[in-house]
Amino acid sequence: MRTTEEAEGFDGEASNTSMISGASSPYQPTTEPVHSRNVLGGIRCDVEYLKSYFGILKVVEVVLSLIGFICIETIMMCSPCGGVYFFEFVSCSAFVVTGVLLLIFSLNLHTKVPHINWSLTDLVNTAASTFFFFLSSLVLACINHNTGAEIAAVIFGFLVTGVYGLNTFLAVRRWRLGCQGAAPTSEYMRARTASRGEMEARPELA
Repeated sequence: MRTTEEAEGFDGEASNTSMISGASSPYQPTTEPVHSRNVLGGIRCDVEYLKSYFGILKVVEVVLSLIGFICIETIMMCSPCGGVYFFEFVSCSAFVVTGVLLLIFSLNLHTKVPHINWSLTDLVNTAASTFFFFLSSLVLACINHNTGAEIAAVIFGFLVTGVYGLNTFLAVRRWRLGCQGAAPTSEYMRARTASRGEMEARPELA
């Protein structure tokens, strides 16, 4: 009987000890629900960008490129058709690429891919669109049949060329400012790296 009572007492002390250790343990079970990660949580409409010079220019470029493309698509007969096809390709390509960039910037999607130089990407797009819109509008102005659709396409082509040219000027200035701002930072990081290497080579300086 005594042995049984001692065993029961030992079991009770062990259970009490486990309860005390469980209560004092920092790893307590939780009943909080696990929330699923929202991948699209950071996507929002950047109204400030749409109100900025670059946002307004992007919207105007998309609209004018679409109008020029619609005008050239209404031409049913042409001979020769080289100028029409060239303008059609340029206006459609500019509308798609600029529209995609407008969507990326206005929804802050470019922050999801920081390793891409988006300022340089925008600069290349606007410069290329300026050149090809001017060239295709000039070719269509020289080779056309004086129809209303062709004249309207030429007018909108030169208009969007001017808008793209202004955007290119602003993009070049922004890109240069970004390069000038990055230069002091790179010099500072280079100086810190050199100083750290000197400290590791000469431990007595520490």
